[in-house]
Amino acid sequence: MESFISTGLINSEWSSVFAVGIGGAIGFVLESSGFSSSRKVAGTFYGYDFTSLRVFLMAGITSLIGLLYMDFFGWIDFFSFNIPDTYIWPTLLGSIFMGVGFVASGFCPGTSILSAAIGKLDGWIFIGSTMVGIFLFTILFPLLEPIYNAGNLGAITITDVLGLSSYVYAFIVTLIVIALFYLATLIRRRKTTVKY
Repeated sequence: MESFISTGLINSEWSSVFAVGIGGAIGFVLESSGFSSSRKVAGTFYGYDFTSLRVFLMAGITSLIGLLYMDFFGWIDFFSFNIPDTYIWPTLLGSIFMGVGFVASGFCPGTSILSAAIGKLDGWIFIGSTMVGIFLFTILFPLLEPIYNAGNLGAITITDVLGLSSYVYAFIVTLIVIALFYLATLIRRRKTTVKY
């Protein structure tokens, strides 16, 4: 949002209105896609429903290509975005913990709030469990701080590591997304044609 404000595309006084409008639109799309259902979200991991995979991949690739187009036309400066430092070990551990939680509950933090907002009990339980986890992490932080700060690689990106331009990287990621869409379709067709 800051890039749009700095280039004059959005008046700073209206930024909160745009943020609420965009958030509401995203919530509507997610709810319409069934993301308030833990079964639909977990279906990606169990191989019976790839809706969430498709939506997440499409959102990611649309954002990437959209930002590069806006940079190309001079509406934003793609390379002025703040890039936080990469901490390799806490990132790997956090990914494992979040992945296990994702599979076990069928929610990520965002979809749990969506579920809770329409009154589903499992969404509220997930949010409550998240709050307990945050509380425990805060208490245990002095013990976990060495792990939390381990493996600092600095503000690097995949394009830096691979030596690719952002446009080449976007093209490669787009091909990967198309391949994943096709693979998901093949798995879905196979599961619907297999007789048990």
